[in-house]
Amino acid sequence: MSQLQPTVRYLRPVEQETVARDSAVAVRPAISVVGLGYVGAVSMACLSHLGFRMIGVDTSEVRVEAINRGISPIVENRLEDLLHEGCARGLVSATHSLVGAVLRTDVTFVSVGTPTAADGSCDLSYVRDASRTIGRAIAAKQDYHVVVMRCSIPPGTTRNVVVAEIEAASGKTLGEDFGVCFNPEFLREGVAVSDFFAPPKTVIGASDMRARAVVEGIYMAIDRNAIFTSIEAAEMVKYADNVWHATKVAFANEIGRLCKAMDIDSHDVMDIFVKDTKLNLSPYYLKPGFAFGGSCLPKEVRAVSHLGNQLGVKLPLIDSLIASNERHVEQAVELLKPFAGKRIGMLGLTFKPGTDDLRESPTLDLMAALLAAGENVKAYDANVRMTPHMRGQIAYLKRSYPKLENLLEQFDVLRCERVNDVVDNCDVLVVSHATEEFRRAVTMRPKGVAVLDLARLFRGPQDKATYQGIAW
Repeated sequence: MSQLQPTVRYLRPVEQETVARDSAVAVRPAISVVGLGYVGAVSMACLSHLGFRMIGVDTSEVRVEAINRGISPIVENRLEDLLHEGCARGLVSATHSLVGAVLRTDVTFVSVGTPTAADGSCDLSYVRDASRTIGRAIAAKQDYHVVVMRCSIPPGTTRNVVVAEIEAASGKTLGEDFGVCFNPEFLREGVAVSDFFAPPKTVIGASDMRARAVVEGIYMAIDRNAIFTSIEAAEMVKYADNVWHATKVAFANEIGRLCKAMDIDSHDVMDIFVKDTKLNLSPYYLKPGFAFGGSCLPKEVRAVSHLGNQLGVKLPLIDSLIASNERHVEQAVELLKPFAGKRIGMLGLTFKPGTDDLRESPTLDLMAALLAAGENVKAYDANVRMTPHMRGQIAYLKRSYPKLENLLEQFDVLRCERVNDVVDNCDVLVVSHATEEFRRAVTMRPKGVAVLDLARLFRGPQDKATYQGIAW
């Protein structure tokens, strides 16, 4: 990650935020945020901490109500504290009315969902709907309004879809009556608040200098070295980043499987590999573990692969990433075959620790495969509680991932409330999150319980008769 500017580079995170808040521009635009999921809610809370008046917009009554009460609708470290602070200062509110929110603000951040369509392309229906509604609001405004796209979309979408929809609905002209920017987010779930205040980079692709100046001013408090580029380049940067992260995960896991077959410690190999920071760039992601998942990497890989097909450009590595990732889940299924008919306990359900996001979780894919084979499975994850938000996620997964339907129908029955409910009642533990809670649980497990470690809980030697990793 890049550092903050010299004036705050050596400060602790809380001090960084204080300096950023106090040094923000005196006249701050009011900002509306469309979509109060992981990106929208975090952006809203963090900008309110910097003194911006924020209005959130979402179709979910549960999310709107939670935000208005200063309660986080999702699991994300420090988010609820900032939302509570924003509400107390009168800077945070939420509504179902996008038109009303645009009319009462100067800038609109768009963070709506862009799921994968049936053909592998990016589903732009939410983007189109939001753009049309924003256009209707701009039609009633006299002031210049800036629309900032923050969701992942194929290059060209901002100009050819967003701008076209706004102009058609508003009857107004880009550059004269409104401006647009593409401002990709680089937030990691679990540490998104820290990432917001100490971004690895700030990228702004703008339609005109007026729009650029507005968005640059918003971020001036946290990053004075924003990178300015074309809208299309900014759109592509987001894809390039996430496909690279997906590539790193798949590459490390393939190395891990090869090392395992030759009885070589893959983490020793990769520890040496990542020491080359001149050519290998970064150690982040480059450790063999379980398959990648979540709301970004699988979707971005499919979208870029689809773009290559559309353009007639062969992308054999990118095209292979999903297959390689699925092969890693299959490897876990194969390693569990000796336990056929035994009780299998799963520790960790979300796509990674520190979040309650179940979208494209490889652990769910593994569980679904085990259930299809008739295995007896129980699971635990401290962040997976049957809140309205979680039930909404499950309903979304049922619609979007038919292969998980059988698993999701039984989800309440399969999920345990306590870690010991799983550990004390299984023959083999499958661990997908490297957390202290799970390290303690595995260390204290009953005698004879085997472990399949998908996350590398321990670096020291383990009893090979009862303990194995997926790629080490």
